[in-house]
Amino acid sequence: MPELDNGEMNEHPTEPHQSLPDPPEPAPTSGWPPPPPPTLSPSQPYPPASPPPAARRPSRIVAAILAALLLLGAGAGLGWGLTRDQGSSTAIGGSSNGQAATSLDVQAIADRVEPAVVDINTEIQGPFGQIGRGAGTGMLVTSSGEVLTNNHVIQGATKIEVSITGRSGTYEASVVGVDFRDDVALLQVQGVSGLPTVRLADSSDLVLGQEVVAIGNALGQGGSPSVTEGTVSALDRSITVGGGMGGSEQLSGLIQMDAPIQPGDSGGPLVDSSARVVGMITAAARSNFGQSASSIGFAIPSNDALGILGQIRSGNETGSIVIGPPGFLGVATDDLESETAPRLGLNATSGALVLSVRPGSPAASAGITPRSVITAIDGQRVSSADALGTAIYRHDPGEQIRVTWVDRSGTHSATVRLITSPIAV
Repeated sequence: MPELDNGEMNEHPTEPHQSLPDPPEPAPTSGWPPPPPPTLSPSQPYPPASPPPAARRPSRIVAAILAALLLLGAGAGLGWGLTRDQGSSTAIGGSSNGQAATSLDVQAIADRVEPAVVDINTEIQGPFGQIGRGAGTGMLVTSSGEVLTNNHVIQGATKIEVSITGRSGTYEASVVGVDFRDDVALLQVQGVSGLPTVRLADSSDLVLGQEVVAIGNALGQGGSPSVTEGTVSALDRSITVGGGMGGSEQLSGLIQMDAPIQPGDSGGPLVDSSARVVGMITAAARSNFGQSASSIGFAIPSNDALGILGQIRSGNETGSIVIGPPGFLGVATDDLESETAPRLGLNATSGALVLSVRPGSPAASAGITPRSVITAIDGQRVSSADALGTAIYRHDPGEQIRVTWVDRSGTHSATVRLITSPIAV
């Protein structure tokens, strides 16, 4: 997973019989952290991040690799997801009985899965016009070019390109829909057909100690995917990943494995001994800031991903699932910490702290500035960056919302008309 620092992670095992030490901080596998954004004070941390989100999405954790050109950090994250193959003749993999393998032929397994694993490369325009680049991993779930990946891999991207094994050049991709809370995105690659696809196992058959293989675009280098092996060390794990431009994220029901994970692996498959996908790599724990690889990783179970994909494909928008372009306010935010408000001279105890405002955006037109705090949308209290993201994503481009914010001069409100997000859709 990428070296993106999502801040301190506190995970809480949901299984009482598990007696596992807390792993170090989970970090997104989205890439190398760019220089941090301007700090509000020496004691206000700004963890590195992956693709800079124009508007905070509530969920994320592993995968893109960012170039140092991206000066303003954004959210990084991990995700999961897969679609059960519908009998495609090009589907890769066999059946899975959920039993722990006694020994794995890792290369043989990788050879069966790799043709359906793609590299995802993005361009991200920062709020001040700077261009950053990200890289992550995706999985082909239909022969016509649907790709499952993490939302954080493509969040805020103005351009998405996919490299497919066995095909020259790159292909443009668009976003079909995302679940910003669960960090899932479904892409459509343009102008392709007859592609191999991954096959899914029943993730409820996973057992502790089962051997698994993790595959991804480690370090965003492209070419043949990296392959590592490990075992399932815990099931149904709950973690909190904090930091970045979007505050903390709560993820639950995760698979924990001890396979080495690196930046760029986000969105990659976690597969069993029969070369079937049991989960999507979504987060990693790291013990120090400079560490690139992690020996503790997390993945979303394939069964959980299937429900999300079904909703996206059916066009079923919910509180967290967005079909097509979401409404866009134009701010990058983090949670307001209790000790931060007094230092900034703000009369607020909670809310979404504005780190940057995109020029020409609805937020800029309303007069919202960095170091202010958004406290309400349409009269409903906003207590965190996640809450702001949820409130904004519920609205389509063109809809009006009333924003309330606090700055050094007091409390302000304005009605703004949301625009289309610059994300590639």
